[in-house]
Amino acid sequence: MGQPTHAQNWWRSAVIYQVYVRSFADGDGDGTGDLAGVRAKLPYLAELGVDALWFNPWYLSPMKDGGYDVADYRVIDPAFGTLAEAEKLIAEAKELGIRTLVDIVPNHVSDQHPWFRAALAGGPERELFHFRPGRGEHGELPPNDWPSQFAGSAEPVWTRLPDGTWYLHLFTPEQPDLNWTHPTVRQEHEEILRFWFERGVAGVRIDSAALLAKDPDLPDFVEGRDPHPYVDRDELHDIYRSWRTVADAYDGIFVGEVWLPDTERFARYLRPDELHTAFNFSFLSCPWDAGRLRTSIDETLAEHAPVGAPATWVLCNHDVTRTVTRYGRADTGFDFATKAFGTPTDLALGTRRARAGALLSLALPGAVYLYQGEELGLPEAEIPRDRIQDPMHFRSGGTDPGRDGCRVPLPWTADAPYAGFGGEPWLPQPSGWSAYAADLQAADPGSMLSLYRAALTIRPEFGDGPLTWLPAPEGVLAFARPGQEGRLLCVVNLADAPADLPAHSRLLLASGPLDPQGRLPKDTAVWLRD
Repeated sequence: MGQPTHAQNWWRSAVIYQVYVRSFADGDGDGTGDLAGVRAKLPYLAELGVDALWFNPWYLSPMKDGGYDVADYRVIDPAFGTLAEAEKLIAEAKELGIRTLVDIVPNHVSDQHPWFRAALAGGPERELFHFRPGRGEHGELPPNDWPSQFAGSAEPVWTRLPDGTWYLHLFTPEQPDLNWTHPTVRQEHEEILRFWFERGVAGVRIDSAALLAKDPDLPDFVEGRDPHPYVDRDELHDIYRSWRTVADAYDGIFVGEVWLPDTERFARYLRPDELHTAFNFSFLSCPWDAGRLRTSIDETLAEHAPVGAPATWVLCNHDVTRTVTRYGRADTGFDFATKAFGTPTDLALGTRRARAGALLSLALPGAVYLYQGEELGLPEAEIPRDRIQDPMHFRSGGTDPGRDGCRVPLPWTADAPYAGFGGEPWLPQPSGWSAYAADLQAADPGSMLSLYRAALTIRPEFGDGPLTWLPAPEGVLAFARPGQEGRLLCVVNLADAPADLPAHSRLLLASGPLDPQGRLPKDTAVWLRD
């Protein structure tokens, strides 16, 4: 058997752009982003230079959790368009050299899913979920005491029905968990995978990939118990091996959302017969600190090496505080439990660091995920409390601002209503949002958009070779990667003083200007040719 071609290995070093359809572009003027809007912006995405698009769930959904409550995987939600439009979008993107990944949410479905509606009516579909009698003299207590998956939430994960039985939902009550011991659940999801692979998608992102399997006894939660009753159970690997057989038949790939502190157990999901890649949450949540970033990079590369899987790098996604805002705060890391209203932010500082962070992440070996609007340098928006829609806010008792702040509809045209998004957006755009508009930034060589376009043009020169750390002063990250025409260097200065650049033949790109002596200022990054 011959070696895989570069085209087959595209995912190992790809830049994958995350599209949150609802907030990307509104093609029909109703205030909700849609597939028509995405199709109209495909030239923009091609010019940006991304290799693939990952779409958050675009399926039929009551939208109780931003589309992660799926009622039918074979139907596009009417708010976004039709299946025929999705097929056109996949084909049109492919013509521009852009692949498509879709999002699958296997842990749960919507309470409007036909299976669950039949289960509520007392049908045999109850076996496809986790229905249990309650505890207590009259069954008035939940079957166990598991905590909710919404951070900071004290809400129960069981809901009682009028007939006295309870059903399990690790997230909202509108998202009942599926019973993955039932063969019908497994068969249905493999058919869903085939459905989308046959429509031309190149891969699938798996939401909450470590949560599917539950201890069949549903015991009470005990901190530190091994194995965990519902996280990272060994039964999961058989599920993903079956999925891999499906994907291989279509040359498709998987990326898993796997939050695990144990690096050895994390790597198990990336064995050659399971998932191709998994998100790297260590790097995403890491503070803007040279030592901690280097540790995160080293540990990430080390945990992927034994299974031969490429690392993934991401600064932000649809669930976390935008990079410009996070990097401008006193605490530059990310933790769901610490989110709060009114946290002070220095946006100028955050923007400078975000520009440097972009060059850092794009120079690392592996794949990069770029969340929509990061290339525009968008800050986190503080949504008025009466406009917040995220259930994380409500389930926290109103203390958590939720995730809507990173989901505000994008600004495209500075002088158009609603910054060119379309109709009045489903989430309010802050005042001054038009200053970030893509048309303004495209005309400004010093903008964040211009920086990303330049970086994505150069990035293929880095190839997929290893990283070698270079000697550097404390607070400075410097490493080399083999390039197509000799080594390429990346240097990022997180120290307080300007840093001398290593010997080089050419400066390829800088996140900001050098100082008058040609040194690298604080919170600035450069790419050099050796």
